[in-house]
Parts: sequence; structure tokens; C-alpha cells
Amino acid sequence: MFAVLVVVTLGITFWAGRKNRTASDFYAGGRSFSALQNGMAIGGDYMSAASFLGIAGILALSGYDGFLYSIGFLVAWLVALLLVAEPMRNSGRYTMADVLANRMRERPVRMAASVSTIVVSIFYLLAQMVGAASVVSLLLDVKSDTAQISVIAAVGALMIVYVTVGGMKGTSWVQIVKAGLLMVGAFVMCVWVLAKFDFNVADLLGTAASKSGSGESFLQPGLKYGATDGWSKIDLISLGLALVLGTAGLPHILVRFYTVPNARVARRSVTWAIGIIGVFYLMTLILGFGAAALIGSKEIKKADPTGNTAATRLAEHLGGGAGTTGGALMLAFIAAVAFATILAVVAGLTLASSSSFAHDLYANVFRKGRTTDAEEVKVARIAALVIGTAAIVLSVFARELNVAFLVALAFAIAASANLPAIVFSLFWKNFNTRGAVFGIYGGLVTSVLVVALSPICWGGATDTKPAIKQLNAKQADDCNVSKDRKDVGNATALFSCTTPAPIPLENPGIISIPVGFACAAIGAMSARRRRTDDDDRKFAELEVRALTGAGAH
Repeated sequence: MFAVLVVVTLGITFWAGRKNRTASDFYAGGRSFSALQNGMAIGGDYMSAASFLGIAGILALSGYDGFLYSIGFLVAWLVALLLVAEPMRNSGRYTMADVLANRMRERPVRMAASVSTIVVSIFYLLAQMVGAASVVSLLLDVKSDTAQISVIAAVGALMIVYVTVGGMKGTSWVQIVKAGLLMVGAFVMCVWVLAKFDFNVADLLGTAASKSGSGESFLQPGLKYGATDGWSKIDLISLGLALVLGTAGLPHILVRFYTVPNARVARRSVTWAIGIIGVFYLMTLILGFGAAALIGSKEIKKADPTGNTAATRLAEHLGGGAGTTGGALMLAFIAAVAFATILAVVAGLTLASSSSFAHDLYANVFRKGRTTDAEEVKVARIAALVIGTAAIVLSVFARELNVAFLVALAFAIAASANLPAIVFSLFWKNFNTRGAVFGIYGGLVTSVLVVALSPICWGGATDTKPAIKQLNAKQADDCNVSKDRKDVGNATALFSCTTPAPIPLENPGIISIPVGFACAAIGAMSARRRRTDDDDRKFAELEVRALTGAGAH
């Protein structure tokens, strides 16, 4: 199944690559995708392995509190639809920085936007590639370092081929195929799970609660984000802010608005994406609670404390269980779909970051616009190779680390750095270059700093991190403590698992997002250069273009 999947996606990539003739073809797929096609591609870009495996896992372990992740990821698209989809398509050309450059000094804003794009993409890439190693290791039952490194290298090599050969056309079709596979796989499992309970959702939830080990509290708020814990409530709000606001600033999502003919189709494609993603997240509820009901939260946690194997273990159980042919086939199918998910997302991320480097940094900062389309595309392909290779190397070193902070950082940076600059540029007449640069760098630095001071990196026992009751030998060795010690916090912390975190929040959004908006506003208002008639004219042009599409590329 893996082999067939890789051959099919490579065939699509080479077929699409033969049609890449201009920069518009490479960056934006020739702006030829329909609303449904782009909606499916957006879904394929957005429904990552973290969504499929992670949300099913957190639902199986945390019940109602896991449901909040699904809602956050879905509601985020309303922000994208109402605030950025149509104006972005009308105002830009290939990248996020195109919107800012319409009315500001090109070099500083393109530099800042490109740095932010590449940082977000790298963090997201690492999480996806380490996740790929985990999926394949589970499927093939291999745990050696050599095998995991080989998987990471293979994923990296495939994503480089997708981007350098297929460009946006090839990447988009891979994402469309992957979205279809994911929806079919999730639908089959959902129907199968519901059939086990005679399509009675109440029985499913009741069984999940009884087998969770938490009783009725499994179906009520507070199991993960404790109702009596003040910091935990703040952390929940922080997570929600990052999820809801981060999506509208994710670079690999923003570039998808440029692949359609006009803003009307962009808006309709987001509507399709909301429908597809909404149905998918409804299905993850069935998968998560189904895993808890049919396998049991304790068994899922025993196999993987993070719960990331819940969906694959559920597939194996539905097929007949471990050791059966049906179980092996279902496990292989769902693991292959998860693998396709990872391939599609990493290709989209690599394309977004390489396009930003070639179009923003090389063409408009280094060469000051004196380049041809052919030169730009050549540089984009080289950048994809370099960024892909860097991601492979970094992922090899990150494979044993807690990678939760990578996803948290990606969303937090997108919401804290990219979104303020985009929103203010589109809707605030007095916004200027200094505000954009201050906002992007301020949000970027604050996000990284808050996560570096959080329990993810400093995992000592705090009010938000209950003590681990039993460490295995490796965790005890990593923590440099006795195996029987009871007061250790997060054994998978990045720097130290015994030092209390200075900031007891795992999600930086509640701090970094207001700081990002404040930096952008303060930067704009503190600029010494006064607004001129030319500035007013540029904003008026941008406003008309954003709202009507007049003069859009």
C-alpha cells in the first residue's frame, strides 16, 4: 500500500510538472483550480497528521477536553473566510509579503515576512517528519535509530521531488488525492465504529466513559484542563486563541488563495474547505471516542502516552485485531493514509517557504526586481532542495524530543507575527512599514521566548504538570534522577524535566498574540515619517483592489 501510494503521487507530480511553464504555474498552479478542487487541496494541506492522529488520540485520552481541539481547528476557518481569503487573493500575487509590499517599502517588509514564513514552515516540517517516522515505525514494528532516520530521509526526498518537479500544480493534486483518501478512510472507520454500537451514539459515549477509567468526568470539561486549576484554564484560552487566529496566518494556507482565478472562487473554495474540514473533525469525534470504547484509554496510553496511535490501533481492532489478516490490512491502509497526509503537508510547507525565499528575498530584496520568471523558478527549486535537506537534518536530531512545542510554535507565530501585519495592512489606513516590521519580529521573538520558558522546555512538576508516578529507565536516565522519584514533571521536556517552568503555560498565544498586535500598533504610531498623499493613494488603491478585485493579478 505504501509503495502504490508513493508511485501514484509521484506519477501525479511528474504529470503536473510537464505543465509548469511560467512562474505563475510553479507558484500558483496557473490559477487554474476550481473552488471544489482548491477547497479539497486546502483540506489536504490543513488536515495534517497532527489533526488525524493527534486529535483522535487526545479525544481517546481526555474526552470532552479533546473535543475543544476539533472546534478550535474548525472555527479558525471563519476568521480566514471573513478577514483574509478574498482580500488576500485580490491584493497579492504569490506570497503573503505581496500584500504588505503594495503600500510599504518592499525590502524590509519582504525580509521580515520571508523570515517568519521560513521559521513557521521549518517548525511545522519537523513535527510532520518526526510524525512520519513514528507512523512507519509503528507499522513495520521497527524502533532502531537507523530505521527512523531512513524514514525521515525518505519523506524529505519525496517532498523535495514533489516541490521541485510538480510545483504548486503537482503539490495541489497530491493534496486533493490525499484529502479524498483521508475522508474515505475516516468515513469507513466511523461507520464501522457506529455499527458496533447499532448506530447509537449514546451507547458509544457511555462505553467510552466506562472504559476510560475516568467515569462520567470523561464526558465533562476539566479532565485535561482542570476545572479547579487557574493556570490550566488560561492555558486552554491560550490554545484556543492560537488555533482560531493562527490558521489565517499560516503561510502554506495563505498561498492557496492565489491558486484560483479570482476572489469569488477563493471565497467559495474556503467555503468548500470549511465543509470538508468540518465533516472530517466530526468524524474524528467518532474515531476518538470509538478508540476509547473499543480499546480503552489505559491500553492506548500504555502503547503510546501521547495517544497518537489511537486511530491506527482502532483500525487494527476493527479489521479483526492484532495478528489477523483483516487487522493488518486496516492498519496498513490507515497508516498509508496518515503517511499520505504527512507527504501532502510537508510538500505544501516546503513550497510556501521556497516560494517566499525565491520571490521575496531573491527577486525583490537581493535582485531588486531585476529577474526573469525562469530565474525565480530556478531559485525556488534550489531553495526547496536546501530547505528540504535542512529539515531532514534537523528532524534526525529532533526525533527523540518532545515535538509538541513545534506545532504550538507554528500556530502561535502565525497568529502573533503574520496575522497582525496582514490585518492592519488591509484595514488600517495609518499602518506603515515600521509597524509591519515591528509586528512580525515582535510576535516571532515573543512566541519563541514564551515557549522556551514553558513546561514544554522546562518540565518540573508545577500546578499545570502533575508529577509522573513512574519513570522508565530511559526517562530516569534522561532526567538524571532515581527511577522511583515521584516529584518529576514532564519527562519529555526539551531542556530539563526537573526544573520548574518560569511561565506555566504550554501555549504561548495568550501572551504572544497581544504582544504581536501591540508591537505592530506601537511601531506604526511611533514612525517619524508622516503619512503623505502618496501613502493615502496607495491605501485607497489597496482598499479598492482588496474589496473589488480591480487590478488583481
